Amino acid sequence: MFIILGYLIVFFSVFGSFVALGGSLGALYQPFELLLIGGSALGAYFAASNGRSIRLLFRAISGAVKSSPYNKALYMELLSLLYALLNKARRDGMMAVEADIEDPKQSAIFTAYPSIMRDHLLVDFICDYMRIMISGNMSAFEIEALMDQEIDSFHAERSVPANALHSVADALPAFGIVAAVLGVIKALASVDQPPAILADLISKAMVGTFLGILLAYGFVAPMARVMDSRNDAAVKVLECIKVTLLANLNGYPPPLAVEFGRKVLFSNDRPTFIELEEHVRQSRASANK
Repeated sequence: MFIILGYLIVFFSVFGSFVALGGSLGALYQPFELLLIGGSALGAYFAASNGRSIRLLFRAISGAVKSSPYNKALYMELLSLLYALLNKARRDGMMAVEADIEDPKQSAIFTAYPSIMRDHLLVDFICDYMRIMISGNMSAFEIEALMDQEIDSFHAERSVPANALHSVADALPAFGIVAAVLGVIKALASVDQPPAILADLISKAMVGTFLGILLAYGFVAPMARVMDSRNDAAVKVLECIKVTLLANLNGYPPPLAVEFGRKVLFSNDRPTFIELEEHVRQSRASANK
């Protein structure tokens, strides 16, 4: 949501200042310059991409314009869910949670946390590694290495759209220069025209450089940075799950294991110890009703 507000600020700051200084917006209206720059950047992106990366890009853009799902409320639900699972496993044995992780949609524990259930990535990550823990055939070090590899693969895959947009942002000023050079060539070909016409042609040529820089640093680069931030937040959630499960696997009781996971989260959205404790207490009270 903030990216839309940022775009509006950029737009009105640039064009509003230009008009306030006495400029005419008509001079900036060069649709073919925009087509040249935007089309070249889009073509270069398609040339360096495949169908899967393009689908990831559209999905990432649709997610970037929405509010981030990774907030304090989600973290408290996640940690409360992990506490409930680990507490049940500690109280009744690891096999007691097998039914919960095999069919989360029918699990009373999972369904008590709807925000987590809507995120299939988190549910699958929890269930997959709880199954491995139940099997008892892998050490904590082996599970940690496997988790790290999966998280690295997830981050690499999710970074494809952002990296592509960073490349496009880097290329846009160059495409703007291409448009400006072509405009100058056109102006030089009309050197026999009156000065007023030459000045008009040169000013139109300069619009290409302006558009390339504006699109790169005012619109495309911020979108790529938002995607980077969203990816970092998604990875941080998986790391929270990883640390919590490994702490429990290493013998720490559920309350302490959950505290390990809480400490991994970014400080701006991390619930306090008291907030998490109260939320877990309320969740347990609701489950016992």
